[in-house]
Amino acid sequence: MEESKPKAEEFFEWLESSTILPKTATGKAISYAMNQKEWLMNVYLDGRTDLSNNRIENSVRPYALGRRNWLFCNSVGGAKASAVVYTMIETAMANGLKPFEYLEFLLGAPRALLIENIDSLLPWGEAVPGHCRMPPPAKMERSA
Repeated sequence: MEESKPKAEEFFEWLESSTILPKTATGKAISYAMNQKEWLMNVYLDGRTDLSNNRIENSVRPYALGRRNWLFCNSVGGAKASAVVYTMIETAMANGLKPFEYLEFLLGAPRALLIENIDSLLPWGEAVPGHCRMPPPAKMERSA
């Protein structure tokens, strides 16, 4: 972030000083970028924000590539059910859970727990058993 913010500011200064004619394709691109400056610079307001959407793109790619093969999504109900399941799987993975084990746990959860304390079933909830969690990544040791 420390290195990219000055580069972004420099880029917008360069765009502002540009002498490209506004009706050309490049001029239109510059105008578009300048109109988006406020929104593009928002990424620097919070240091936890990713500069890239690669993580989201990579999580959606398998579903985008496979959608022709999923004939059960030919109805509104099938599409909604698919969206719910895919969201649960991706949320589990994003929170360090094994998707199959987590879904198995959720589907077997007692009805009373579902009704009374559904928040405890969320991926970060206290009711999620340890076997649903992925082991922490192995630490690589530095060689001297």
